[in-house]
Amino acid sequence: MQLILVSGLSGSGKSIALNVLEDSSYFCVDNLPLPLLTETAHYLLDSGVKQAAISVDSRSSSDLNQLPQSITNLRQKGLDVRVLFLEAKTDELVKRFSETRRRHPLSDQGRTLTECIEREQEQLEAVSDLGHRMDTSEISPNTLRAWIKDFIKLDRSRLTLLFQSFGFKHGIPLDADFVFDVRCLPNPHYDPVLRPLTGKDAEVRTFLQKDPMVQKMLGDISRFAADWLPCFIRDNRSYLTIALGCTGGQHRSVFFAETLATQFTSEYQVLIRHRELT
Repeated sequence: MQLILVSGLSGSGKSIALNVLEDSSYFCVDNLPLPLLTETAHYLLDSGVKQAAISVDSRSSSDLNQLPQSITNLRQKGLDVRVLFLEAKTDELVKRFSETRRRHPLSDQGRTLTECIEREQEQLEAVSDLGHRMDTSEISPNTLRAWIKDFIKLDRSRLTLLFQSFGFKHGIPLDADFVFDVRCLPNPHYDPVLRPLTGKDAEVRTFLQKDPMVQKMLGDISRFAADWLPCFIRDNRSYLTIALGCTGGQHRSVFFAETLATQFTSEYQVLIRHRELT
C-alpha cells in the first residue's frame, strides 16, 4: 500500500491537498491522532486499500516526536510511506486566517494569532524534514493542486530534483535546499521587447545564452549540483530543491531553472516550478 502522510502548518493548504488526493482515488483520513497511525494503516492494508492519505498535524503535538519511528515501523512492514509537508510564511498565514475568520487550532486567550503560528512552527520543525516540503505562500489554490498531482506521480525510489524559479522581491521559498542568486546577470526586463516575455521564450533565451557571464554561472551551478547530488543520495534524501532567484522571477531565474532541469533530466527525476509565473 502507498501511504502519504500530509502534515504542515494550519492554513497552508492541507485541506486542498487531501481533496486532490481523494479525487485521485486515495482513501483519506483527516486529523488522525498519531497513536492511531500504525493501527489505522494496518487496518487499511488488511482491507485491501492500495492508496491512502492521512493528515497528521499540530493537534497531535504531544506525540509528534514519535512520528519518525512510526514511519520507520510502517516501512519495515512493507508500506510505501511518503511525507508531504506544507508551509507558508507567517504574514501570509495571518492574512489567510483573517480573511476566513477561522480560529487557529492552538489559539487561546493568552496567545495572539502570530504567536499561535510561531508555536506551531516550533512543534512541527522536526516533521518538516521528513519528506517533501511545499511553500504555498505565493501560489494560488489551483497551482497547489497541480503541484500535488505532480508529487503523487513521482517514483519514490529515485531522487527527485526540483528546480524552482522565484523573484526575490516576493521572498525566498521556504522549501529551498539551495538558493542561487542570478540578479547580477543582464536583465531582459530593461529591453522593451523582452519585458512582456518570460525565460521560457526563445527571444529571452537567446538574449541570455549569448552572455559569457550567464554561461559561466550556469556551468558553476551545474557542476556544484553534479558534484554534491551523490552525497545527498547516500544520505537517503528523496527530494532536493534548488531555487534560482532573480528580481521579479520572470526572466533570468526561469531561464536558469529550465536550462538546468534539461541538463539533469537524463540522470535524475526532475520537476520544474516557476513560482511567479503561476
